[in-house]
Amino acid sequence: MKELLVLSGKGGTGKTSITGSFAVLCKNAMLVDCDVDASDLHLLLSPEVQERHDFISGVTAKVNPEACTGCGTCSTICHFEAISMTEDEIALVDPLACEGCAVCAHFCPDDAIVLHPNHCGFWYFSETDYGPMVHAELKPGEENSGKLVSLVKQKARELAEEMAIDIMLVDGPPGIGCPVIASVSGANLILVITEPTQSGLHDLERVLGLARHFKVEACVCINKWELNEEMAVRIEQFCKGQSVPVVGKVPFDKTVVESLVQGQPVVKYKDCNASKSIANIWSAVSKMLTQEEQK
Repeated sequence: MKELLVLSGKGGTGKTSITGSFAVLCKNAMLVDCDVDASDLHLLLSPEVQERHDFISGVTAKVNPEACTGCGTCSTICHFEAISMTEDEIALVDPLACEGCAVCAHFCPDDAIVLHPNHCGFWYFSETDYGPMVHAELKPGEENSGKLVSLVKQKARELAEEMAIDIMLVDGPPGIGCPVIASVSGANLILVITEPTQSGLHDLERVLGLARHFKVEACVCINKWELNEEMAVRIEQFCKGQSVPVVGKVPFDKTVVESLVQGQPVVKYKDCNASKSIANIWSAVSKMLTQEEQK
């Protein structure tokens, strides 16, 4: 199975917009949204949810007041200051401060602390006009987004194998943190979307460094390149020095904004300069995926 992962150094570079257009061009791919903290690929692909599953991860301590004798052991040893003593000398856990380390439960002499599993969000299997889709939703303020990304990719692979789909198209999270690292696992090729700015170049360096660390081939797309042609040239020169191919440049096009307002990938919405550039990039990326599979 071939897997293309689309990344960017930060949000707002056009990563999801381009991934949505790839979904239209690819046809019969397993579509995967790994940006679980702020997923928005569904806004372009309008998925119809077929299955919804709970995402349970980590624990939160809770005190049984009937069993608590008020010894204060848990309050003393909690490094996160998540446990306080009430006026009635009963331990009380602040669920927002609790890190789920379980030390309090382990050392409680009265076995008065119970560890409750955290319901952190959901993952979904959906159908779109462009193929099946696996995506997820992390509840606000919850952690373990890296674990949820790993779960999403695992389920997507299983479903793709069942459905005899030979390509996964993955919209990854922005940045280089744990969710991104989880999304890199199993990828054959990473397409990094960048912008012609100094911060865009800096973020590009970091993402390419991550790809190099995990030994995954990478290529680059410069979005809205003509807004700063001098910086676009600098980015191309940097990529050449790193032996990383620039597979295309997408011009700034107001039609892209119009398509987003209408909730459609731009290549489906209208034939325009941006659509043509994205189609050419998909063609180049497809060839690289084929070559990678043959190695």
